[in-house]
Amino acid sequence: MGNDDHRRRKTPCGFCMAVFKWIPVVFITAVIAWSYYAYVVELCIRNSENLVGMILMLFFYHIALILFMWSYWRTIMTSVGRVPDQWRIPDEEVTRLFRADNPETQKRILNSFARSLPVTNRTMNGSVRFCEKCKIIKPDRAHHCSVCNSCVLKMDHHCPWVNNCVNFYNYKFFVLFLGYALIYCLYVAFTTLHDFVQFWKGQLNGSGVGRFHILFLFFISIMFAISLVSLFGYHIYLVLVNRTTLESFRAPVFRVGGPDKNGFNLGRYANFCEVFGDDWQYWPLPIFTSRGDGFSYPTSTDQSGEAPPAQRYAAMGDTTTNRSQNQAQSQSQRQARPKSLNLQPALELPLANGQSSSCNTAAVPSSQVVVVNFSTLPEDANGDAVIIDMVGDHSGAAAVVAAPKDAFRQPNGDVPLN
Repeated sequence: MGNDDHRRRKTPCGFCMAVFKWIPVVFITAVIAWSYYAYVVELCIRNSENLVGMILMLFFYHIALILFMWSYWRTIMTSVGRVPDQWRIPDEEVTRLFRADNPETQKRILNSFARSLPVTNRTMNGSVRFCEKCKIIKPDRAHHCSVCNSCVLKMDHHCPWVNNCVNFYNYKFFVLFLGYALIYCLYVAFTTLHDFVQFWKGQLNGSGVGRFHILFLFFISIMFAISLVSLFGYHIYLVLVNRTTLESFRAPVFRVGGPDKNGFNLGRYANFCEVFGDDWQYWPLPIFTSRGDGFSYPTSTDQSGEAPPAQRYAAMGDTTTNRSQNQAQSQSQRQARPKSLNLQPALELPLANGQSSSCNTAAVPSSQVVVVNFSTLPEDANGDAVIIDMVGDHSGAAAVVAAPKDAFRQPNGDVPLN
């Protein structure tokens, strides 16, 4: 995993690619350095005439800049982590897995190895997820990144602007980086708006080069703020629904329940705390406070009590087997239900006067199923309930039939006619 990436970097081509991947980070750093010069030197020191206002502007500017750069640095430098060796399949098992003659044999091998691992996610065919490059069982929400050349825990996406995968360990830092970058851009734009208006009117003091620095600073801060507001809002939404970018495009498949985009949704507050932690004092700081270990996650089914955790975290089990069991259970329940009265084409019921009535009509369509409650029907002189049998079209005539109250009564007091 990590050794393969290290060997690849030793080659000349790998070294060039490693350098090339840092170009977006260098570009962002250069823009921030230029904005610092334009704001502090050209706007505040050389152009400001109010000393108190300049000090306040610089004070809040440096607070936003420090939080912004701190979060950016933590997002870049935080490692993607490493999957422990107990998730790695031995070489002999890998050889047996690749030589398996059918998918069912491969599924049994993977399920047998992952019996003691806390995995609930599956592939579309119900098999345990396996990485052929890393030779490991993939933990829940983990994916293989071809750029990092490793399996990444709770992978959100690979971001070239930070030259790193956004994952379990740095997702909080990434969201804070977006938020503080947006605050930084908005603050710079609002505080340079007055000078931009003065420049537009031709009343801005300072040299020609300095005025253009302020002009470009305003436009660039507005441009970055527009792009950041949508990205930051989208990731706040993902945090509140406990979903990664990959999971929003392709729903994770669970052993119990199948594909479900909301499978890890625990509620907005619990979802927020899973990323930012339980101590609100550390929420605005780029300090790791996320819940869990990155290998197993509580699911919405566990929270609602629909299935015990032991059932969800059991690695063994086939989705097709569970589906067959559910079908057999549903069939047994249908057989145990009381049979309802079926009106045949020639239906005879005893009338109140001892005669019989025959309804030579077609079977009642399913759209005209009527449920009659004997307790609410009127009675005739003999104490029998009067049933109105709607046969055929509703616009046609209805046959009025009388039957004893308890003739077809079910335990709940209803009589279905179909």
